[in-house]
Amino acid sequence: MAGPANTATANIQAVDARHHWHPFSDMAALNAAGSRVIVGAEGVSLTDSEGHQILDGMSGLWNVAVGYGRREIVDAVAEALTTLSYTNTFFQCTHPLAATYAQAIAELLPAHLNRVFFTSSGSEANDTAFRAARTYWDLKGRPGKKRFIARRNGYHGSTVLGASLGGMAPMHAQSGLPIEGISHIDQPYWFGDGRHLGMTPDEYGIFAADRLAAEIDRLGADTVAAFIGEPIQGAGGVVIPPDTYWPRIAEICRSRDILLIADEVICGFGRTGAMWGFETFGFSPDIVTMAKAMTSGYVPCGGVAFSDDVAATLEEGGEFFHGYTASGHPAACAAGLANLAIFARERLVERVADDIGPYLAKRWASLGDHPIVGEARMRGLIGALELVRDKAALARFPGAAGAGTRCRDLAVANGLVMRAVGDTMVIAPPLVISHAAADRLVARARATLDALAAELLPA
Repeated sequence: MAGPANTATANIQAVDARHHWHPFSDMAALNAAGSRVIVGAEGVSLTDSEGHQILDGMSGLWNVAVGYGRREIVDAVAEALTTLSYTNTFFQCTHPLAATYAQAIAELLPAHLNRVFFTSSGSEANDTAFRAARTYWDLKGRPGKKRFIARRNGYHGSTVLGASLGGMAPMHAQSGLPIEGISHIDQPYWFGDGRHLGMTPDEYGIFAADRLAAEIDRLGADTVAAFIGEPIQGAGGVVIPPDTYWPRIAEICRSRDILLIADEVICGFGRTGAMWGFETFGFSPDIVTMAKAMTSGYVPCGGVAFSDDVAATLEEGGEFFHGYTASGHPAACAAGLANLAIFARERLVERVADDIGPYLAKRWASLGDHPIVGEARMRGLIGALELVRDKAALARFPGAAGAGTRCRDLAVANGLVMRAVGDTMVIAPPLVISHAAADRLVARARATLDALAAELLPA
């Protein structure tokens, strides 16, 4: 970002540089440039300390579904903290908000998913799912079923286990991951893979899913506990699978007696135009992990929903030695219930399916005519642009050009948060974004593409 225009910003940046280590950041580069200082937010926009208004095309980190400044959530959290600032749920105790919030989530799930375990994040949720699945098979008398299969460029958190389940090569290279017992298959990325093979998307969906069958058969189904996947891979570049993919994945898991875990941390709570991504793509999981939009980010919260079969098996096994200090925290449950009340009152899931989702998808698709866009795709309110140097050949920019990073920085300068995943630009705006704000988003994205093209294409 440009140098600060006021002393207050510079002071905060200096303190930040001395003491605050940021997630997923090159700290030397960040401190040299100076952090952007966000001081406020309302609706779908952020305000920085220099007074710039920035349209948040990423809902924070995929999580601020109902937008910023929702007083009803703040008030619900304040009331909860005033009444019961904390109680644990370990020692044969519960509290009304935890019980009620678990019921509310269960009522949003299919009939076979009735039990909800609370965590503080998606990483913790996926850790919980891992332990639950392994324990399930132990209790079923099949202790050899310990392996997990996930996907390259999938993201399941940044704990040791979450990062191991995820298929992010830079994370694995830096810290000697994945841990033993986890393998990865290729993602169902038609633009980056299937089109080179000359397949239609539907053909490619089957082809990509059959990689799971091959991996299970290679390892031996009697050694595999579960397959985990995001319905749409978010942090991996908004990889939207062909419609044939997930039904085949579910069929493979059933036929080989493998648990199917849907990581709904990004897709859950309306992002794809249904309450759950697995509903959008037509499959039924055994375990569902969730976080992010379950409180719209107002208070950290995550969760895991177990099928009746998994829950009954764990219950028969006696004590499940697992939990977190903040499991079912009163403030998180209060925020979640207030968040769900907004969802219901404003019909946000239906709005994504029938109104703002189709509207923004059409406007977003118009960016596909840009000279440096190879594909513009969207499902619900999650979308991506593929940046290319040669539109006819769909050839990428050289890596040294840093096209994605430059595009991200130009977008912020144009008043829009977009995220770069390599040279794929992704968005996931709040579910409450208006048509007018969607128009501004697309206009700012086009202006950003124009600026990037001017920098990177020959005159």
